[in-house]
Amino acid sequence: LHSFSTTRRPPCRSSSSIHAGACSLKTFIRPKISLKSNTLLSKNNLNVSRRSIIARAKPEEKDYYALLGVSRDADKKTIKTNYRKKARQYHPDVNKEKGAEEMFKKISEAYEVLTDDNKKAIYDQYGEAGLKGSSGFGAGSGDFSNPFDLFDSFFGGMGGFSRGAGASGEQRFRPIPGEDDRYDLQIDFRDAVFGCEKDITIEHLGKCSTCTGSGMKNNTSSTSCSNCGGTGQQVQATRTPLGIFQQVTACPRCEGTGMSFTRCERCSGDGRIRETKNIVVKIPAGVDHGSRLRIRGEGNAGRRGGPSGDLYVFLSVKEHPELRRDGINIHSHVEVSYLDAILGTTVKVTTVDGGAELKVPPGTQPHTILLMAKKGVPRLGSPQLRGDHLVQLRVRLPSRLNAEERRLIESLKAIASPGA
Repeated sequence: LHSFSTTRRPPCRSSSSIHAGACSLKTFIRPKISLKSNTLLSKNNLNVSRRSIIARAKPEEKDYYALLGVSRDADKKTIKTNYRKKARQYHPDVNKEKGAEEMFKKISEAYEVLTDDNKKAIYDQYGEAGLKGSSGFGAGSGDFSNPFDLFDSFFGGMGGFSRGAGASGEQRFRPIPGEDDRYDLQIDFRDAVFGCEKDITIEHLGKCSTCTGSGMKNNTSSTSCSNCGGTGQQVQATRTPLGIFQQVTACPRCEGTGMSFTRCERCSGDGRIRETKNIVVKIPAGVDHGSRLRIRGEGNAGRRGGPSGDLYVFLSVKEHPELRRDGINIHSHVEVSYLDAILGTTVKVTTVDGGAELKVPPGTQPHTILLMAKKGVPRLGSPQLRGDHLVQLRVRLPSRLNAEERRLIESLKAIASPGA
């Protein structure tokens, strides 16, 4: 009779976690011969006595409940609350400690399992091995959802953090709206008051007609960038006395899109070409110097099917030789002799509507402002409402008098002031 005794060494453990293949245990099998047996074992029968059987330690199964800090009977609301707290705590953009990113991925994996009724039932009955053997999972944790995508679904966009390699190429290869453009236009004074139409010629980036704006050569499709693996980013690590610094930059080959494709020969992959275009600008009544008009869709074309930007037309208004504008009111001045100011008269003034007559009452004082109602500028957006035209009266005095004028003025003075 032969019996064998085994002596096992305890598996080594890392301070943070046990990695599969990181440590191993050796099982030594030694022969033990019973005293009751007269049979001698040959060398061939004892070949196992000289052999060490190396067995790799099984990786420690993850306790998803412990990772999220919940009990086994916790409801989904509690699981969700704990996931949010721990995901923020271990997100690699916040926590720079070693192992934080690995813990972040484990937390996301635990949340995905415990909030899925089917996966949770398999895990509760068979553990992590059951999940790997089920039809919904492959042989490793790579078949779980992207932990960064899961994080974004909670905190919106990128949760205030940079996703780094977590963002897929398809998400970066999305339509990009075109840039807005600017055009400076000078118009006459009266055109600003009453509005007009102007033909202008602009130069902008229009959609490439060959590739219809996709940037790809016809009858071809895009693939993941081989240079960055579809992440759209490159990570450069620099070792310094203070530690390792990582710098994330956009992949130069795919320009951060994560996708590679054969470029259109006409637009060189941009999806846009520079072109000139004639458009008509409708200027409404009441615009002023510095007004800005927005023409939708006349800016640069978008990339990869994105919408076009807008064209902004900035207006400058030429000055009028006689009229001055203040909001919706017009200001001007008229000059009369001192005799007309005394006796009253009718003068012709220039308005935005053309020439008009203005009555000057007798005895009008210098610098008096006379009002011409509703002769001003139409209100922007309400052209039926107009401002006023304000005319300042300037009295012209003679610089010298002849003898007859002096005699008459002195006579008038004597009549006006008999006791003087």
